[in-house]
This record gives sequence, structure tokens and C-alpha cells, in this order.
Amino acid sequence: MAHDDYIPMHARVEEITDETPTEKTFTLKFVQDEFHFRPGQFCMISILGAGEAPFCIASSPAQTDAIQVTVRRYAQGTVTSPLHGLQVGDYVGVRGPMGNGFPLEEFTGRDILVVAGGIGLPAVRASILYLLDHRSDYREVTLLYGARTAADRVYKDDLVRWEQSPDIVCMQTVDMKAEADDWDGHVGLITTLFEPLEVDGPQTTAIIVGPAVMYPFVVAECRQKGITDEDMYFSLEAHMKCGVGKCGHCTMKDKYVCLDGPVFRYDEIRDLEEFRSGI
Repeated sequence: MAHDDYIPMHARVEEITDETPTEKTFTLKFVQDEFHFRPGQFCMISILGAGEAPFCIASSPAQTDAIQVTVRRYAQGTVTSPLHGLQVGDYVGVRGPMGNGFPLEEFTGRDILVVAGGIGLPAVRASILYLLDHRSDYREVTLLYGARTAADRVYKDDLVRWEQSPDIVCMQTVDMKAEADDWDGHVGLITTLFEPLEVDGPQTTAIIVGPAVMYPFVVAECRQKGITDEDMYFSLEAHMKCGVGKCGHCTMKDKYVCLDGPVFRYDEIRDLEEFRSGI
């Protein structure tokens, strides 16, 4: 990273978007520094008097003067709750970018299948925006997105645009249709979206992010479609504290999620107990 690992950059809250009752997207504009990152990398965001926590970067890497992060508020969250209390004009600290990111340049000429569950969509949004910005470099680009209910979906405006775009196949589903939801789309687990897909398995790379409970079922569906373990990429969450491989909170056997990840090929992690149990 270009900036010092331990010194936060100052960023101003430029915009706050309510995504769901528990998630907000913050646009953070840097006071002086430019911020260059690869899709899939993360940053540490700090609030004076509260602490800091890791968040995936959800904006386009083409924008260097600001980033977007989508934050789920937890009742006991020492950082997420204060973040949700911020107003436009407030300031935060940002350390990063950190981690390895998705090697999208290596996927040139291939079909890309993005599978995102719930709050996993923010971790792949930067990749989707990059793929659309470099659309001629790739073959078919497909997004499968599942959420608990229609109200729990993030980036609803993006999803509408992507469904209408000729550059990406966007398929959505919800686990259940709530009474208050105005939803006439697909209902069922995210794995049910695989059934109608025509996939050229040997020429397809899958990017998979979501709750750990969905991983074995999505892997099985990908394998059924002919996608190899070496062509499946995951972005993992972990209990990160420092972000630079010093504290050891995010270790998986001999790997640090903050340094060696958060992006891993499936064949690198499929046998790790920490991955199978959900870190």
C-alpha cells in the first residue's frame, strides 16, 4: 500500500444512503490523499473514541478521491453503531487498502459468475463495477444475488440498472416473501438460481461471497456446472484487529486472512477447518 500501514488518512462523510433498516452506505471523500485499490481489498475505518474495524471497499476502483463502504449496524457493535450515528460532514480515519483483492486481470477472456448472498454483495460490488468498466475484456458476466427478503437487499438501484443492462445477466432471489414486500421476483434459496443457467464450466471463473452456511451448497452447484475448484474464488470475513498480520486474530492455520486474503482460491482453503466452520 502507498500510505503508511499504521497512520489513518482523514476522510469526510460526503453522503449516507440507507440501504436497509440495518445497513447504510457511506461515501467517504479523502481530505488530501488519493486512494488506489484493487476490487476485493478492504480498509480499516476508525472513529475517534470508539475504535476501528475492517470493511470491504464497495466503490469503483476508478474513483480515487473517495470510497464507499456499506456497514451493517450491530446492537453491540463498538464501531458499527457509532458509524451509523455519523452525519454528513463528520470525519473518520481510513487505513488501507489492505489484502490481496480479486485477480480480475487474470480472468480476461473468460465467463465470470458472481454469486453473492446477503451482505456479501458489498464485497463484490467493486468487482462488478470493474468488470462493467472493462466489459470487452470478458465474455459473459452473470450475477446471482440472494437475500432473506426483498427489503434486505442492498444496492436496490444498482440491481435495477443491472437487470436492465445488456452487459450483465442479473438474477435475484429472496428466501421468503414478507407480507410488506412488493416483490414479484423469484423466491427460493440462491442455489435455485443455478438451475436455468447455461454455464461453460471450463471457461468460467466464479466469485463467491456470502454467509458461510451457503458455501458448501454453492460449491456443489458450481461443480455440477463444471467449474473447477481452482476457478472458484472466495472473499472471507474474519475477526481482524490490526489488518497487517501482527495480532493473529484472523489466522487460518498458516494463513492470515488480512495478508494472504481476504480473497482465496477454493483449492487453497477447502480443507481448512476454520473455513469449513466459518471464521
